[in-house]
Amino acid sequence: MSLLTALQWRYATKKMNGTKVPQEKLEYILEAARMAPSSSGLQQYKIIVVSDPRLLEKIKGIAYNQSQITDCSHLLVFAAWDEYTDERITQVFNDMMDERQLPHDTMDSYKSVILDLFETKGKEWEVHHAAKQSYISFGLAIAAAAEQKVDATPIEGFLPDQLDILLKLKEQGYRSTVLLPLGYRDEANDWLVHMKKVRTRKEVFITEMTYEDAEQSGFEAMSQGLDGLMQK
Repeated sequence: MSLLTALQWRYATKKMNGTKVPQEKLEYILEAARMAPSSSGLQQYKIIVVSDPRLLEKIKGIAYNQSQITDCSHLLVFAAWDEYTDERITQVFNDMMDERQLPHDTMDSYKSVILDLFETKGKEWEVHHAAKQSYISFGLAIAAAAEQKVDATPIEGFLPDQLDILLKLKEQGYRSTVLLPLGYRDEANDWLVHMKKVRTRKEVFITEMTYEDAEQSGFEAMSQGLDGLMQK
């Protein structure tokens, strides 16, 4: 099954039937998520896999009682760094250099550049930046699930602060970002299963732009903005 065919097949499953996802399919999905690109190669996120029914029941209460949480086979909890630190980034680069059999100081100059940049942005920016990286991994996980004909539902409807406490993420320096239940659709009870998939029309969603197009719009606005600043 091609990726586009798989994406046409998938939908945000509202009811799951409790059937277990085979281990090899789960590992395929997790490996796709692990192979995702990330800013500066830092992989500033991780995945917590939950299948214990007792813990899923606790999480369900934190996620507005959405039934997919307890009816799924496995729940993937994506969590991202709560800040960028010299120690964290150094450890990632040192591990990277070890794998590539290079000296630890090979990327010191680049490391200094990104640390200086991150420091000027502030902690709130760091949290949001790390969270956005986790969504890249999330996107590959949901695509890989579709390839494996495993149903998955993106869930942002939960109380992250409470989930962080439950899973002891704060002590580890992480914050939860998004949930992904994996399982199989309950066709008899899912109102969405036979609904036509609807997406923004291609001609609206995609815009091709030339240098001339940008020059006539963005460059003029940018120039006006700079003129205004100069006049002040």
